[in-house]
Amino acid sequence: MEKRNLLKDETFLQHPYILALVLVLSFVVMDPFQMGPVSEHQFRPVKHDIAPYQKVMKSWPRDNMSRLGLHGKLEFENQVFGPESLEFDNMGRGPYTGLADGRIVRWMGEELGWETFAVVTSNWTEKLCMRGNDSTTSKQWKHEKTCGRPLGLRFDKENGDLYIADAYYGLLMVGPNGGLATSLATHIEGKPILFANDLDIHNNGSIFFTDTSKRYNRVAHFFILLEGEATGRLLRYDPPTKTTHVVLDGLAFPNGVQFSKDQSFLLFTETTNCRLMKLWIEGPKRGSVEHVADLPGFPDNVRINEKGQFWVAIDCCRTSAQEVLSNNPWLRSIYFRLPIKMSLLARVMGMKMYTVISRLDDKGNVLEVLEDREGQVMKLVSEVKEVKGKLWIGTVAHNHISTLTYP
Repeated sequence: MEKRNLLKDETFLQHPYILALVLVLSFVVMDPFQMGPVSEHQFRPVKHDIAPYQKVMKSWPRDNMSRLGLHGKLEFENQVFGPESLEFDNMGRGPYTGLADGRIVRWMGEELGWETFAVVTSNWTEKLCMRGNDSTTSKQWKHEKTCGRPLGLRFDKENGDLYIADAYYGLLMVGPNGGLATSLATHIEGKPILFANDLDIHNNGSIFFTDTSKRYNRVAHFFILLEGEATGRLLRYDPPTKTTHVVLDGLAFPNGVQFSKDQSFLLFTETTNCRLMKLWIEGPKRGSVEHVADLPGFPDNVRINEKGQFWVAIDCCRTSAQEVLSNNPWLRSIYFRLPIKMSLLARVMGMKMYTVISRLDDKGNVLEVLEDREGQVMKLVSEVKEVKGKLWIGTVAHNHISTLTYP
C-alpha cells in the first residue's frame, strides 16, 4: 500500500501542469526578488475573529438614498489635510483638528480662517512638514515620524487642556493657549508605544487610549489588516503618578474609544474584526469585555452625542472575497505576494470603499445609517461628531471636512 501511494505521488508530481503550478506557487511564496506588496515585511497572516459576511450584511440596514452624499456639505476644501478628529473647546470654539502635516489647527471664523494651535514636537518645521495637498499622500510618509501625526483629540472639560494621541509621539497634552505639546506617555514596560490612535478622558482624570499594534506603525497600518494580527492594546495613563498601564491586550487594530454618558463603560472599535466592543468600568461586570455590534465595514472612531447615543465612522464595505482571505491565512500569504500592486489586488476583492456613518445605542441597536456611496462629500471617513444640530465629519485621507445639518 505504501509503495502504491508513493507511485501515485510520483505520477502526480510528474504531471507537467501540476508541477508547473507547484513551482510557481513555491516561487510566489518565497518571493526571492521581493516583487510582492508585502515583500518588505515579515508578513505572517493569521485567522482572526470576524463575524460571517452574509450574516452581517443581511441584517444591516442600508441608506438607499445615500443621504450623506445627497445632503452633506463639503467644507474647507484644500485648507485642512487629513483632519481625523474634530473637537470644540470649553468655550465652544472650533473645530480643532489634527492634520497630516503634524499640526493641530483651530478654526477662527471666516475672517481669520485656520490658525496653527499646537504641534507635537520641537522637530516640527514649516519647511519640512507643511506639504499642502501632498500631506495626505505617500509623499508625506517619510516625514511623519519627524513631524508627528496627531490623531485622536479630547478636551478636558474642567481645565481646557487638550489631550492628543499622536501616531508617533504617543500621548501628549497642551494647555488652553496652545503651543508645543507636553509628552505624557511614549513607552510602556520599557518598550515604545508604536501607534497611539485615539483617547478619551475619565472623570477621575485617567486617560484611556489605544495603541493599535506592537509590530506596525501608522504608515504600515494596512499590513495590520492584511495579517489580521492582534497585538494592539487599550492603555491607561494616570496623571497623579505619571504612569501608563495595560488595560486590555491582544486586540485586532483597536481604534476609536468613547466613554458612556455615566462612564460606567467604555466602547472601542476593532477595525480588523469590523466590530464595536464594550469594556465595563464600573458595576458588577467591571473589567469584563462584551461584544456590542458587528459592522459592515472597517470602523474608525466612535463619538457620543448629548442623548448618550454613539456615532461610529465606518469605511464600507466588507466583501465575500475578503472574507475568504480572512478565513484562510495561507491564501493571504500567497495572494499578497503576487507581483501586483496592492490597489489592483484590493480591486479584485471588490474593495471599493465608501463612507457609512451609523448611530447606535449602548446595546448595539442600529438607530440610523447615513451613506455616501459615490463619495460626493466623503470617500473615507474617520470620525463623526454631533454638535448643536450639525454632524462634523472627519477623514484621515482627504483634504477637507464634511458637515450635515442634523437631524
